[in-house]
Amino acid sequence: MIGRWRKKKAERDSSIVVEGARKATGGRAKNRVLMTMAAFFGIYSIIGGRLVYLGMQNPDDSGGPASRVTASRPDIVDRNGEVLATDIKTASLFAEPRRIVDADEALEKISSVLPDLDYEQTYNKLKSGTGFVWLKRQLSPKQQNDIMQLGIPGIGFRTEKRRFYPGGPTASQILGLVNIDNQGIAGIEKYIDSQGLADLQASGLATERDLQPVKLSIDLRVQHIVRDEISAALTRYHAIAAGAVVLNVKTGEVLAMASVPDFDPNNPYNAQDKDRLNRMTGGLYEMGSTIKSFTTAMALDSGKVTLDSKFDASRPITIGRQTIRDFHGKGRVLTVPEVFIYSSNIGSAREADVVGVEGHREFLKRLGLLDRMSTELPEVARPTEPKVWKKVHSITAAFGHGFSTTPMQTAVGAAALMNGGYLMSPTFLPRTAEEALAGATKVVENKTSADMRYLYLLNATAPGGSGKRATVPGYRVGGKTGTAEKVVNGRYSSTVRFNAFVASFPMDDPQYIVLSIVDEPKPEKPGLPATAGMNAAPIVANIIRRSASLLGVKPEFSQENEATLVSYQ
Repeated sequence: MIGRWRKKKAERDSSIVVEGARKATGGRAKNRVLMTMAAFFGIYSIIGGRLVYLGMQNPDDSGGPASRVTASRPDIVDRNGEVLATDIKTASLFAEPRRIVDADEALEKISSVLPDLDYEQTYNKLKSGTGFVWLKRQLSPKQQNDIMQLGIPGIGFRTEKRRFYPGGPTASQILGLVNIDNQGIAGIEKYIDSQGLADLQASGLATERDLQPVKLSIDLRVQHIVRDEISAALTRYHAIAAGAVVLNVKTGEVLAMASVPDFDPNNPYNAQDKDRLNRMTGGLYEMGSTIKSFTTAMALDSGKVTLDSKFDASRPITIGRQTIRDFHGKGRVLTVPEVFIYSSNIGSAREADVVGVEGHREFLKRLGLLDRMSTELPEVARPTEPKVWKKVHSITAAFGHGFSTTPMQTAVGAAALMNGGYLMSPTFLPRTAEEALAGATKVVENKTSADMRYLYLLNATAPGGSGKRATVPGYRVGGKTGTAEKVVNGRYSSTVRFNAFVASFPMDDPQYIVLSIVDEPKPEKPGLPATAGMNAAPIVANIIRRSASLLGVKPEFSQENEATLVSYQ
């Protein structure tokens, strides 16, 4: 009995021990599983966190070269809302040299798509071992797709912004350029940066949705006409350059401006060539007989001369070693209108002599011809003049020699002679007549302005007037030619010229100035002269003929040929 009890007790104790051992072993296994799971979870959490961290980092932080994401720029539009410049998205190619397995193979494959890469420079980049390097900025979609098909490890793309100009070279010298990082470096693009965009970009606030378009005073339709006409003239007259500007005389707004040769801002490989200069604001020239507009206005505004005054142009003027002659002299006394329409150097010199040397220089400064012009474009040249003005300088300046200014300043000064005597700084931004008058300077009397309007029209309509080839039926065009001899090897050359024509229309109430230039023109045909009346004036006529209706000027034929020649017998 006792034995049986002990046996059963031993069996119970044994089962308890086995059950306890089983429980102990099962608990340890469960702990191992949990620990293993926790370890794997921790490892993957670290890896995932690292990937998230790296994904949020700018590749610049990896020690490679600068790879700043290009910031947005506002659209630029013309006065009618037509887009002149805008941002488009483009892909740029970069490499992570630390991940490049075989630099030679990678370079060989990339070069098959981008053969213009600098082989040695790119190879050194791929072998540098750094974290990030740019290989090629602003790829085409096809280039991006072809490189993606190569499947090269360590190669990637970044989406950037690229400036696009729908009109190509049409307004290139107004709009200017941006660099590879979408920052303005010339023209209106640079002006926009100077007005605060660069600061917004630096602070990261230049986001596309917050930037309003920048509206210009330019009319794209007229701009196209201007560039088309000067491009044709460049070929027709075998010139080295040509240019033109259309200016609103009531507001100072520039409606169009161009000079050729120019460049394509979408592919500006030659933009820095010296012959691509914006000649209208950045070129300095002796403007020749167009300056006689200011000489005559100065004499009239002095009160010492009227339209009835007469000047002896029968003989050349000799001063020092200078002898002043007329190109097509009449050999007689001339009235003021005759001095103007016959473009008499002798008569102009005598007009300047009436005012005097100091008064002459003061008048040119008053008209803004001797100081650097103020406008939005940064490419503005500073006029040159004699260090000390003497009588000989005043005499030669009377017919446009001896000092240099820009064509745009000549157009601005002519606008003041047409609009009642108010000098307005030119602007490439929209401006009302009231705003323009508020910042204008009165430079000549109303009577002087009226007299000059009469003389401009007379020069285009009277027999012998040099502006006849600028006339456009119905639009009452008036103006003044300028044929200036250029200095070659320190001397004025009678065969190398800079020609210009400044016109205004409609002359009963002038609204616009159109000024054209032709640098070193040749005769259009053998036997023809290469004077301004033969080449610069027709450019103006063509521009007015094609653009007047776009500018809102209606033709009027009842007032044709109203001006008559005032001659001296």
